[in-house]
Amino acid sequence: VKAAVQASILSKAADVRALTESMRSADSIIVSESNSSRTDTATDITEKAQELVQLSSKKIKPNPEFDAIVQKVYPGALTNHDLITKATSKLESKGFTTSNTLLATSLCCDELARQLEMEFGSIFGKNFNLGGLAGFPFAGNTGFSAMSAHIPDDGCCLLVYGPHVGITADGTVGKVERAGIRKADSCCGSAIAASNYVQGITSGTIGVSMNVQSFTDFQQGVVQELILPHGKALEDASSRMEQLPRSLYESQDLLMLEIVKKGSAGIKSGGLVMLGGIQINTRPATLDYFLPMRFDYLDKEGNLVESMELVAANGC
Repeated sequence: VKAAVQASILSKAADVRALTESMRSADSIIVSESNSSRTDTATDITEKAQELVQLSSKKIKPNPEFDAIVQKVYPGALTNHDLITKATSKLESKGFTTSNTLLATSLCCDELARQLEMEFGSIFGKNFNLGGLAGFPFAGNTGFSAMSAHIPDDGCCLLVYGPHVGITADGTVGKVERAGIRKADSCCGSAIAASNYVQGITSGTIGVSMNVQSFTDFQQGVVQELILPHGKALEDASSRMEQLPRSLYESQDLLMLEIVKKGSAGIKSGGLVMLGGIQINTRPATLDYFLPMRFDYLDKEGNLVESMELVAANGC
C-alpha cells in the first residue's frame, strides 16, 4: 500500500511538472507576441497613455465636486489620468519607451494601491515590486540590486513609490469606501495603526514597543519605528490624518534616496526616474489621485540630471 501511495504521489508530481512547463511555454508565447507588437519608438508610451485614458474615461467620469474636496486637502494632486498623461510626456522626452523601460514600484500591500500600479503597468508591462506595508521599500538594497539587473540593456527604469491615504465621498481623510463593504474602512490601516502607536508614545500612555523584533509582524514594527521621529509633526498638525501620509512620505523618500545611492552602479545607460508622492484612493467608480512630491531624472551614475515638473503649484 505504501509503495502504491508513493507511486501515486510521484505520478501526480510528474503531471504537475508537465503542466508547469506547459504554462511556462504558453506564457513565453504570450510575452513574445506582446513584445513583437510593440514599437521601439519614443512616442509609444504617450500613445499607450492616451489609449488607457480614453478607455478608462468611458467608465469613470471626472467629478468636479469631489476634485474640489481633494484639492482642498492636498493642493496640486493629479488624477491618475492626468498623472500618467503628464509623466509619460516627460519620460518620452528622456527616451523612455515600452520596450526599453522597467517599471519598479514601492507601494503599500493594500489592493487599492494596485490601481496606479496596473495603470502604469498597462504602458510598461509588469512591475518589479520593492514595497511592503504602508509603501515602505522593504526589498531594500538587495531588492533594488535585483531589480536593476532586470532593466533592459542600455535601458531605463521608472521607479514609482510612496504611501497612500483614502478620502471618502464626503471628504473624510483616512477612510475609503471599498467594494462589497458597507462601512467606510481605514486607509492606510498600517499607517493609522503606526500613528496610534506613536500617539501613545508621545502622550506617555504606552512604552516603546519591541515588536520590530517579532518576525510575524516585522513590517508593522518597522513602520512604527520609522514614523516615530514624526511624532511632534503629527501632534502639532491641524489634521493628524492629513499629515500622516506626508510624514510617511518623508521617511520613505529618505530611504529610497539612500537605496538608489547605494545601488546606482546597477542603473543602465538610459537612466532612472524617481516618481515619489502620495496615492489618494477613492470610492469605486471614482478616479484615484496622486500628489507628486518628487519627479527626478538620474543618469546612469545616479547623479541628478533634472528635477522635472508635473504640477507647478506643488513645486515638483
